[in-house]
Amino acid sequence: MPAIRSVIQQFDAEIQHIREEIAEGKTKPTLLLHVCCGPCSSAVIEQLAEVFQVTLYYYNPNIYPRAEYERRRDELQAFIKSFPPAMEMGLVIPEYDSAEYYKGIDIEHEPELKSQPEKQERCRRCYLLRMERAYEYAADHNFDYITTALSISPHKDSVAINAIGIQLQKKYRIEGHGPRFLLADFKKKNGFKRSLEISGEFSLYRQEYCGCVYSMNRLAQSNK
Repeated sequence: MPAIRSVIQQFDAEIQHIREEIAEGKTKPTLLLHVCCGPCSSAVIEQLAEVFQVTLYYYNPNIYPRAEYERRRDELQAFIKSFPPAMEMGLVIPEYDSAEYYKGIDIEHEPELKSQPEKQERCRRCYLLRMERAYEYAADHNFDYITTALSISPHKDSVAINAIGIQLQKKYRIEGHGPRFLLADFKKKNGFKRSLEISGEFSLYRQEYCGCVYSMNRLAQSNK
């Protein structure tokens, strides 16, 4: 997996290449952006809207309980209607089924994963589950690019996220056909700071835990 500096360099080079093509008269390429909530999406949307035709993909069966999933979904829907860079973006919301998450991380056969902190194997499997579903959609609908807003969070493992992206590109992009994965570490270059600023400007709800029941439980234990 490329080092973080290399990821940033590759991202900058790809964006510059696309800008040059747009300046020459080419249309913006299409990009499917996997998102998990309004705050994490905000700065990423702002950055990508300049060079891509972006469609948002809200697939997060990991979020617990359902009421929390719906709150984040509804906040995202309201936010993109009022955030200028996102107003023309489409939003795809697959049906919520938490069983897909528990099956995806295989918690039934490896219950020890429940006690892991963030950035370990349980989280890696969660990234893979959500990113692969998004990649399938991107491939089926002929998107030029795909990426995820997950790396905006300092609590997420951007190295693992990009490694998964490269793995999925090898699977879904065959002989030059299929979506490219846009390598990124969106928290860098003040990306996370910018997400906090936008969240404040729009009074966005910022959740206290990642999303799954296990991260919720760890938060509850730390607050005792």
